[in-house]
Amino acid sequence: MGLISLLASNPAAFFILVPVLLYSVIMHEIAHGWVASRFGDNTAKYSGRLSFHPASHIDPMGAIALFLVGFGWAKPVPVDYSNLSPSRRGIISVALAGCVVNILIAIVALFLLQFSAFNSNSLFAPVLYVVARINLILASLNLIPIPPLDGSRVLMEFLPTRAKYKLAVLEPYGFFIIIGLLWTGLLTPIISFVQGAILGFIRILF
Repeated sequence: MGLISLLASNPAAFFILVPVLLYSVIMHEIAHGWVASRFGDNTAKYSGRLSFHPASHIDPMGAIALFLVGFGWAKPVPVDYSNLSPSRRGIISVALAGCVVNILIAIVALFLLQFSAFNSNSLFAPVLYVVARINLILASLNLIPIPPLDGSRVLMEFLPTRAKYKLAVLEPYGFFIIIGLLWTGLLTPIISFVQGAILGFIRILF
């Protein structure tokens, strides 16, 4: 069920969904900052970005995109990667933290759908379904190794210096590259593949 069709068919469910989805992207960013603080960088903490107050995180365009096309973003949490220790493990952990949070949110939503009280409820069932679906999309998209997506940070830690530099120089143009690839549908099979891998992992848990 799409968000627009949900609004038309079940307005109460849609308005419950709004804060849940917004906090899905907010929690993604807070996770980056919190894990960075565990590895020695308090930039996010001192910038007030570990707060759960939405005003500290909401990016208007990212919020609109979340509800229009099913993926979005909050303001990136500042991280000084030079402060992380140990460096490689810290960078990888910080990069993956947001995706892990989105996967955990999807797991909780899918777990609740196993109970008939939620699965047969016309208010909560569509909310839980969309929460799981969009959080899986957020995690899958962010794992793709195109700067500035989180997957690129992970990939860079395993590349030789020259290749790492070539990937890093794409970052100023990464947003436009990602939008173009999404628009043409070239990213769709990759996102579907990553989603399938994540769902396979979740099925093992259940």
